[in-house]
Amino acid sequence: MITTTQQRRRDRMVATQIEARGIRTPRTLAAMRAIPRERFLPDDLADAAYDDAPLPIDEGQTISQPFVVALMIDALQVGPRDRALEIGAGSGYAAAVLGELAADVWAIERHESLARDAANRLRDLQCSNVHVLCADGTLGWEAQAPYDAILVSAGGPAVPGPLARQLAIGGRLVMPVGEAAGEQTLIRIRRIAEHAFEEDELGPVRFVPLIGGQGWAAGDARFDPRRAAAGVRVEPPVRHRLASLIADRCEPFRSIESFDPGPLLERIGDARVVMLGEATHGSSEFMEMRTRITRELVERRGFNLVLLEGDWSDVQAIDRHVRRRDRSYLRTPAFTRFPTWMWRHQEMRRFVDWLAEHDARLAPEDRVSIHGLDLYGLRDSIEAVLGYLRRVDPTAADVARTRYACFAPWESDPVTYGRAVAGGQVAACEAEAAATLAELVARRREYEARDGEDWFETTRHATVIREAERFYRAMHEGSASSWNLRDRHMFDTLQSVMRFRGEDARAVVWAHNSHIGNAAATEMGRRGETNLGELVRRHYGDDAYAIGFGTHRGTVAAASDWGGAMRLMSIRPSHEDSHERICHESGVRAFTLPLREADAPEVRSALLAPKLQRAIGVIYRPETEMLSHYFEAVLPAQFDEYVWFEETSAIRPFESHETAGMPETYPFGL
Repeated sequence: MITTTQQRRRDRMVATQIEARGIRTPRTLAAMRAIPRERFLPDDLADAAYDDAPLPIDEGQTISQPFVVALMIDALQVGPRDRALEIGAGSGYAAAVLGELAADVWAIERHESLARDAANRLRDLQCSNVHVLCADGTLGWEAQAPYDAILVSAGGPAVPGPLARQLAIGGRLVMPVGEAAGEQTLIRIRRIAEHAFEEDELGPVRFVPLIGGQGWAAGDARFDPRRAAAGVRVEPPVRHRLASLIADRCEPFRSIESFDPGPLLERIGDARVVMLGEATHGSSEFMEMRTRITRELVERRGFNLVLLEGDWSDVQAIDRHVRRRDRSYLRTPAFTRFPTWMWRHQEMRRFVDWLAEHDARLAPEDRVSIHGLDLYGLRDSIEAVLGYLRRVDPTAADVARTRYACFAPWESDPVTYGRAVAGGQVAACEAEAAATLAELVARRREYEARDGEDWFETTRHATVIREAERFYRAMHEGSASSWNLRDRHMFDTLQSVMRFRGEDARAVVWAHNSHIGNAAATEMGRRGETNLGELVRRHYGDDAYAIGFGTHRGTVAAASDWGGAMRLMSIRPSHEDSHERICHESGVRAFTLPLREADAPEVRSALLAPKLQRAIGVIYRPETEMLSHYFEAVLPAQFDEYVWFEETSAIRPFESHETAGMPETYPFGL
């Protein structure tokens, strides 16, 4: 029974220790007033419950100072519909406070006795929305992810990767970071995009160490000042041995122009799908090497399809240019959405010019076509479907226009659409998107008789609309859900294009390493994510060949935030526990490295232990590189071949005036 005296002491504590120090959020103050701190302490410390100090509990742990609990929880900005996770639950006090603010709270404690007692206290206090698990908190609680707020009540060397990945887009994480036995800095991480985080400091603190697979290693009182995850550690002798093996077995080349593609083509053999990756979206050497390999595949091996990690609508403009077809139905130029520089640069322009010249020498039915795999172009695909139907079936166009009006408020901001549907503010447009696609498919014979390729392209546009609608809703259900939907759409697009092209279809795919490498060979697979590379490998087996790319340092074109301006950034030297550092220590500046068992059994066997790998997309945040851009991977199970450049340089975007005089359908005529 809570006594009147304790309630008065609690009210005084909130007024003098918390509100007087600048925490004024009404919900935070109310939550701190509501939870009886004395219930979470040993009986002999109950009288000290509202002292301005941390207090000891069992297992050598502590219950934090009331002000620090309030500060951390206030910084999380927890809303009434939020899902929250606490790491280091201890006696359960902070989890109970969070329970006053969030819809549901999941709390993890590594000590079994503390977890059991915390669960009992929370049950006695009728905190029915707080759930306790005894486990390694540094790995998070994947089954309940994503979380809008994560509170880490112990100090670690860095924010554990699993916790960062379990944050929802827009979610906040507050955690002490620093030496295990010394002063730490309280930081707040906000996830602003799939691979982008913002970080700010909240001040010095002192917490017990965060013990676990992604924290400090338990052992003695000093604690090991290294990450505890042994699976991603590469000791110097091992690194040197692997680097020497790579130097001995790789195929060096001095320049992309002098590169001899013969051995690589022999290893590719009769594969029907060759996937060419990139470690960044903004490096010139990756683009130029992909162009070189693609030219060889087209000219010497009869490949007749190129598919890019770009929107179907944007890449359609390139295809119509290179194959000299009628212009697309889009009123707006291609590649004008963020990030414009991902494809709008000199390297891509040279590839497009070459492909147009190549196709000009062939009969229309033999020309190489180029297509987009992605699903972001909701507005442009709606425009394309309506443009096609206005030409072939005005009545159907009117019906489709009425259906697609559901998207009208959101066409320019579909992320807001997904958020509004997830929050119950508006109804989903799922049925409208599906109905138009179904009607296009049902009337295939009628429409295909006019122009089979126009019908096929429009059907893919309608598919993009249906899948984009699902994708933007899934973004608010968790990163694995939205990622999987997007990559399955990419695979479906590849399959559809190959079926349409016929039995002789052979495709080159350009996408980031994270899409074309086998997800099952990375930590992506452990958190329930698949990708295009894994799906292609399952379907085609040895008839698919995946080539990854890597670099140690250089410059890259990227933005600091989603929607931000492009900047030329310096790439940090690679991490000492990474595949990239091993390649750097080989001393070979550029090479290809076979990884299949039949081609390189010793190299494959030696590299089978997981290591870190860097992935830079259109966002690059060097200041949080370990958190934002590294993941764990097994290189030989991820790729069939690896292309290495010691140093890379940024792609070269070009301005509108450089396309003056080009045909209106030229993809970069902005």
